[in-house]
Amino acid sequence: MSFTKAMWDELNLILKFPQSSMMQGIKIHHDADSDVIKAAERLFDKGIITQPDGGYLTDLGHDLVEHASRLESALASQSASVT
Repeated sequence: MSFTKAMWDELNLILKFPQSSMMQGIKIHHDADSDVIKAAERLFDKGIITQPDGGYLTDLGHDLVEHASRLESALASQSASVT
């Protein structure tokens, strides 16, 4: 199984949420890129964020952002050592 474009968009959006506090969120504006707007709506439908235009991470969202951050960090450091 491979990540789809939609999954990448969702992962990238999850990584934009502040990780330092459960009381901080983001707002996706109506003039944002359509892929970002759609990703936010899918994350909301999956119960990962609290609003279809951002809001806060749910408990599941906090778990996922932690995993996504580790994945991003591992891949970034791996690519840096290969080049």
